Amino acid sequence: MKSMTCNQLGGSCEQVFSGETFGDLAAQSQQHGKQMFVANDGPHMAAMSKMMELMKSGEMNSWMAARKAEFDSL
Repeated sequence: MKSMTCNQLGGSCEQVFSGETFGDLAAQSQQHGKQMFVANDGPHMAAMSKMMELMKSGEMNSWMAARKAEFDSL
């Protein structure tokens, strides 16, 4: 089992997500992001804005590949 923090996955806190695959962590991070969105958490909202910019710029795939490579290296 491997672990990464919300911050490592593009968020803004040190909550730890653990799983067997990168997809496991991504799903947990996405759920956490939804909870933070509903809570209108300022730091997470800023992180989500940065992620939206990555999507708009077309750099999201390379960013995700880098996070997966980091997961694989754990």
